[in-house]
Formats: sequence, C-alpha cells, structure tokens
Amino acid sequence: MESMRLEEKAIEQALYQLNQANEYPAISIEVVERTGSTNADLMQRAKNLNTPTLLVARDQTAGKGRAGRSWLSTPDGVLTFSLAWEFPAGAQALMGLPLAVGVAIAERLQQLGVPVKLKWPNDILKESKKLAGILVESQMSPTGSSWAIIGIGLNLRVPDELEQSIGQAVADATWLAQMDRNQLVAQLLQALQAALTEFSLQGFAAFVERWNRLHAHVNQAVMIIDQQTIVQQGIALGVDHQGCLILQTENGTVLIHSGDVSLRPLP
Repeated sequence: MESMRLEEKAIEQALYQLNQANEYPAISIEVVERTGSTNADLMQRAKNLNTPTLLVARDQTAGKGRAGRSWLSTPDGVLTFSLAWEFPAGAQALMGLPLAVGVAIAERLQQLGVPVKLKWPNDILKESKKLAGILVESQMSPTGSSWAIIGIGLNLRVPDELEQSIGQAVADATWLAQMDRNQLVAQLLQALQAALTEFSLQGFAAFVERWNRLHAHVNQAVMIIDQQTIVQQGIALGVDHQGCLILQTENGTVLIHSGDVSLRPLP
C-alpha cells in the first residue's frame, strides 16, 4: 500500500503541517530500505553531524535494546527509527532523558487513540505487554556538546512467528498500523521535537509529574533484577527529578538508578 511506504519528502511535508504554529530546530530526515541498526548508524556519524537527524529504516536487521539485548523486528510490522539531537552540555545533563522520551511518545500515542503506560525505565506498555522500547546512547562532539542518539522501536503488527522469536508476549497497535506511515512518523517526531526542546531548557524536572501519571506499576510490588539476580524488591512509588525509581522497601525508601537493571512485577 502506498500509504505504508516511508518517504522522506512525505514525512517532511507532514511534519511541516504539524509545526506551522511552532518553531523547532530543523531536522534532516533520511529513510533507508534496510540497515543493521539505525542507532549504530547515527552513533558512527554523530561527530560529523551539524543538525538534528532522523534515520528511519523500513527493515532493521540488527536492532538493539538496553544492556546489549537484541530488538527483533519485521518489515512494515515494527516501526524503527533513531533521532540524533544535540545538547549543548555534556552527558551528565542527559540524566532522565530516556524517561522524558518515554513521556513524549506515550502521550502522543494516547492522543492517537492507543492506551499506554510507562514501565521504568524505558518501555511503553499496552495491556501490560511491551508495545515500544527506547534506547538512548550519547556521543561527545569535538566542541564539548553531547549528541543523544534516541532509538525507538514500536510494534504495529507483530506476526506470531516474530512473537515466538522474541520469547515473550508483546503488544501491537493495529489502529496505528492502518495509519499513513509517514503521518505516524511525523506525529512521533513532532512529539520528540517538543520534548527535547523542553528537556534542553529544564531537564527531566519538567517531566516528573507527567511520567508518574503514566506509571504502569505505581504502588505495586516489584523486584529489581540485575543479571538475573534480584537485588531489591518493594513497592514502586514513582520517579524522582533525576529519573531514579523510588522504591519503598522493608528497610526504608531507596533510589534505583537505571543502569542495566530491570523491573519485574512480583508474582
């Protein structure tokens, strides 16, 4: 179907229509038929970039998630793209950025009619199953600024064989799968433009309350796992101004930094 065909000019035009009342930094938009990883591609190019750059792949063959995990996808069934965005300050100023990105994507998905929640630190859930994942990497520029490479994988229509390969139940968004694919990318890109502009000015503090409103496990018993080992368990209260999970344990309140740990609901 023509509406499913990703095209640079169509995304640019759709984004222009959405942004007529806004002034955000211009974005260079690139669409490729196939690549290993859009994040890896932009990480290699980051030091030579001079404008925010979106790279969309119709087919991503070696996508990756947090902690080196693979992100499996299928052409047209999973929307995969990465956005390179420059921040004037160093990497320390990016604290909480993955969670802010989660807020931006989740809020826009809700506006598009998809009921979603956020799983700390960087997953988007639909009906308690993973709908989308976020991977943020960073690269210092020669001038001392930081390029954040923000990778998004969004399940639109997941075949049974792909779900079996993933090894866990995942959600998809059949409503979004029927949208013009270029319009969908433009919608998500505009949400990111607004969020990243706000993050540049205020950091994660501007997103704390919004993230906590979308918290999938608020006041639920959860466990924190590090390399298959349970390192903490308690009641998930929310996140603080740095994006740390606030966990109420038997020994009091503790803050969990994201790193490579994972959250799981207690059985």
